[in-house]
Amino acid sequence: MKIPFDGDEAADAFFDELLAAVDQQLQSPDTPYVSKTFKRLLTAGLDEGEAREAIARCLAEITDQVVRSGRPFDADAYRISLERINPGS
Repeated sequence: MKIPFDGDEAADAFFDELLAAVDQQLQSPDTPYVSKTFKRLLTAGLDEGEAREAIARCLAEITDQVVRSGRPFDADAYRISLERINPGS
């Protein structure tokens, strides 16, 4: 499922890249918290696409903070953001 950005091709491409990053994180032993979140979201009733998109939105927020602040990627902030995903909202 694609998330539309009012025809903004660059934003669509960026989100596609985020989804690809989420897919890599789901397979990586370095990011078990991503798989844990994915499983939690599936158990809560989201389908796989919705779960991946929810995780990608968290990744987008953290990436935006990195770009704006110039600081390194904050894995702890990402993990906390994932824990806060409420699949019912």
